[in-house]
Amino acid sequence: MKDTDYLISWDKNNLKVNYTEVLILGSGVAGLFTAIKLSANYDVTILTKKNIMEGNTEHAQGGIAVALSQDDSPESHFEDTIKAGAGLCNLKAVKILAEKGPDCVQELIAMGAQFDRQNDQLDFTREAAHSKKRVLHAKGDATGEEIERALVATTQRCSIKVKEDAYVIDFLKNNNGEIAGVLVLDTPTSKLEAWLAKAVVLATGGLGQLYKYTTNPEVTTGDGIAAAYRAGAELLDMEFVQFHPTALLLPGSPSFLISEAARGEGAKLLNSRRERFMKNIPGQELAPRDVVARAIWEEMKDGPVFLDFGFLGPQAKERFPLIYKTCFQYGIDISTTPIPIGPAAHYLMGGVGINTVGETSLPRLYACGECACNGVHGANRLASNSLLEGLVFASAISEKLQTKNIVLDRWEDINLPEVPLGVSERYSSDSSNIRRELRNIMWKKVGIIRDSEGLLKAQNQLSKLWREFTPRPEIKELELGNMLTLSLIMVKAALSREESRGGHFRRDFPLTDQQWQKHSVQKRGEEHVCYVSI
Repeated sequence: MKDTDYLISWDKNNLKVNYTEVLILGSGVAGLFTAIKLSANYDVTILTKKNIMEGNTEHAQGGIAVALSQDDSPESHFEDTIKAGAGLCNLKAVKILAEKGPDCVQELIAMGAQFDRQNDQLDFTREAAHSKKRVLHAKGDATGEEIERALVATTQRCSIKVKEDAYVIDFLKNNNGEIAGVLVLDTPTSKLEAWLAKAVVLATGGLGQLYKYTTNPEVTTGDGIAAAYRAGAELLDMEFVQFHPTALLLPGSPSFLISEAARGEGAKLLNSRRERFMKNIPGQELAPRDVVARAIWEEMKDGPVFLDFGFLGPQAKERFPLIYKTCFQYGIDISTTPIPIGPAAHYLMGGVGINTVGETSLPRLYACGECACNGVHGANRLASNSLLEGLVFASAISEKLQTKNIVLDRWEDINLPEVPLGVSERYSSDSSNIRRELRNIMWKKVGIIRDSEGLLKAQNQLSKLWREFTPRPEIKELELGNMLTLSLIMVKAALSREESRGGHFRRDFPLTDQQWQKHSVQKRGEEHVCYVSI
């Protein structure tokens, strides 16, 4: 796999070099909360691929799960998370999530995040696989947007530098092999820059754009994960992708997320005959996401599937204003008409391997949020745990870094990437077509239901696309290189795990096997997938 052949010409002597104490890559909930927590004691800089508001956090509708209500407890939250994780959760990480979550959310509220209330009390809803109403929401279905607003406003009040339109190409190392910074393409000027730091925190989000249908925005191409892999970091559990069961499925419309909170409040799934097909499945519409997604996938073989909000009537517009507005744009009034829906790639449970304080396998590189994996989600993330995870483990990183005494590197001590970057005389004939093919392959063969035959075909087809691909020094091309790298990594992990567990379902190995109750590990240069016990 030519996962390091980024063909860009750059000269160390002519690069602009920037220095900061802590460098945060990404401006979602994980990156911003880390930056805020560290800003009192460190010089902190955030690099973000587009603008500070663009990412997965902003698009989170359902809410943030936290044990703050009187009839709830961290113990109950812990148990629900473990159950949803299909036997693959890191118990220590889940305990930290459940116990530290309330304090982190209270910090968020203190920063100005305004969650919905009823009778002046926080209003909690229930989502799939939760035994309690513990999901906070804002403006009905705009929770992520409100959290992002509060964090951005706090960031602007702190002494935090933010550089937008900064595309991270690769990590830089010092002479000791430690991560010392990143090589960045400044989009407005098309010039390369180096950013050096005492510590780098990776918070670049997921990789939903690898799939034809996804709830993720266009920026989620897995760039940070791929760069970490090239630098030698371990990747964990890359076979586990969560497909959200309900995304708007209309010709000409985006794969717009229809929040799980709708089913939490009683919305029903109907098949093409307008019959409920989840009523005989344990948990019904609130079964774990992987169960609901597969049930919908099977029903779609016979025709369209719908989500019916009819129980809410006129209140649907008030409770789910964003969903109502979006669907109305396409001629559907959700208060009277069921919505055509289908699954879409939503969340990566795997990512760059970290411990419970965010340390990766590379010295001075930390990670948190969707790009990272410490096993807290296991094989299937519990609904609305992702925003909480970003807060809790961002906080853990900030506490860990307070104890570090790291020296800032000098530019002359920095090594070049292992594979020299040079100009190619041959460019891809049609990179947009390669991207389209990649997303189709991933959706059809590495999606909700997998098998050996399809995965092997995917591996061959993706390898062929690699051979056809030679990137220009442009963001879309660099993104595609990362997408190809990660697609092949995910196929390799999915082929190796010969069982079904959580978000990974193998038609040819439909049972969950106890001998596979372990995490997959992949590292650049190693031919086979390794496994470690949970």
